[in-house]
Amino acid sequence: MDKSIEPVARVITSGEEALAVARGLAVDFAEGAVSRDAERRLPWEELARFSQSGLWGITVPRAFGGADVSAGTLAEVIAIISAADASLGQIPQNHFYALEILRFAGSDAQKARFFELALKGRRFGNALSEVGTRDFSRRTRLIEDGSRLVLQGTKFYCTGAIYADWIPTHALVREGDQKDYRLVFVPRDAPGVTVTDDWDGFGQRITGSGSVRFEDVVVAPEWILPFSRVFDTPTTVGPIAQIMHAAIDLGIGRAAHADTLHFLCERARPWIDSAVETAAEDPLTIRDVGETALRLRAAEALLRRAGRAVDAARAVPDEASVAEASIAVAQARILTDRAGLRAATKLLELGGASSTFAADGFDRHWRNVRTHTTHDPLRWKYQAIGRYALTGERPPRHGAI
Repeated sequence: MDKSIEPVARVITSGEEALAVARGLAVDFAEGAVSRDAERRLPWEELARFSQSGLWGITVPRAFGGADVSAGTLAEVIAIISAADASLGQIPQNHFYALEILRFAGSDAQKARFFELALKGRRFGNALSEVGTRDFSRRTRLIEDGSRLVLQGTKFYCTGAIYADWIPTHALVREGDQKDYRLVFVPRDAPGVTVTDDWDGFGQRITGSGSVRFEDVVVAPEWILPFSRVFDTPTTVGPIAQIMHAAIDLGIGRAAHADTLHFLCERARPWIDSAVETAAEDPLTIRDVGETALRLRAAEALLRRAGRAVDAARAVPDEASVAEASIAVAQARILTDRAGLRAATKLLELGGASSTFAADGFDRHWRNVRTHTTHDPLRWKYQAIGRYALTGERPPRHGAI
């Protein structure tokens, strides 16, 4: 993976350039999205173009050669790609999450190394979630074995790991009686690393969100970051993680709504009692289309507002600014979740039986947004927003609020 024969990615220098590149890629990625989903065909060629486009390096700080785009720009890039292909929009989410952790927890040497890799088009996946256990004795561990540090454990929901050059991994360590966590950047091809494409969810089918097993994987000290530090103090790591999830749902909703408009105007039939010639003239249909458009527009507005709050917190990270950013992002996540699901549902409801034909692949929008919106429960976001509004209680600092 650090071989000179590998192509060097474009280096994007501004947010405007990033958005233009994303729009150009999205046109191409939309072609073949239906068949990739239907055939569960992993998007190796598309991902190569995606990472070489320079978009995977857009959050690298300017001090290390990147564009350091705003949170709002990052979210819009992800929404644009997600509208074209929802799986391609989700795959880099943990890549950017790892880079945000690196921003706050990495040493100068670690930042120089891994930010440079991102600018060169290298992809970071993830192995963060444990395999269904709360038993600390069974969690993935970083163990001292003589003079070596060894990684042991199994992870699941490892989105992007199969496509990655490096797999940032959440690992438990013991220091006396204290438990602590590290983020370990592990080379994808390191001895003892096994990535299995066993994700079989009905949506987001080609994200590669399967399992990773670490068996006596020897880890270099310079690959290890103090993960707990990013949440022990106020940082934007959590809000950045969540704003990207909101962007994915918004992108899927936009795509579903666009397909709704086209289908209603070109193919759908009006209901027999509507007394109109086309489905697009049906007043009840028009009303539903208007509400969906309104909810999507409101979701976009909240997402942009959240981006501004995250940027403000990144500029001055303190308890108050990070709490404000977290709440703003939680509000955006609720509305993008609801708007995305509504748009995907209304496509099938208003389109009628002919909108369910396999060749169109319209069902993928609902499957993708329904799958993705299961990531973090909205009920906990509502209560965080409510507590903050009622008493000023700040939300917990972690990556899932």
